[in-house]
Amino acid sequence: MANDVQEEPTLAEEVQRSDEFVEMRRKFRGFVFPMTIAGLTWYFLYVLCAVFAHDFMSKKVIGNINIGLIFGLLQFVSTFAITMLYVRWADKEFDPRAEAIATKMKARMAEGEK
Repeated sequence: MANDVQEEPTLAEEVQRSDEFVEMRRKFRGFVFPMTIAGLTWYFLYVLCAVFAHDFMSKKVIGNINIGLIFGLLQFVSTFAITMLYVRWADKEFDPRAEAIATKMKARMAEGEK
């Protein structure tokens, strides 16, 4: 029983335990995890097809353009699409919540300085 004194939580710890922060984190994970899983699944599908479905991936579609090339270019398209979806989602859902939490935290910090 060397130190029975309970320390007060820091402001950062209080914020992390707040309902607003917990809800913001839940919303973030609800968007990011499924998008990450979808992106990685699409990427690994591409890699697995390139390794194990060589005949399929080498089928010519137009001239010298084959399915593998199209799938490879679609990797870039899907990456940009996921990024655009995230930015749109963050602007609408995440950023306003984060700004509200930051504003509350700054106000609490200002109170402590007085």
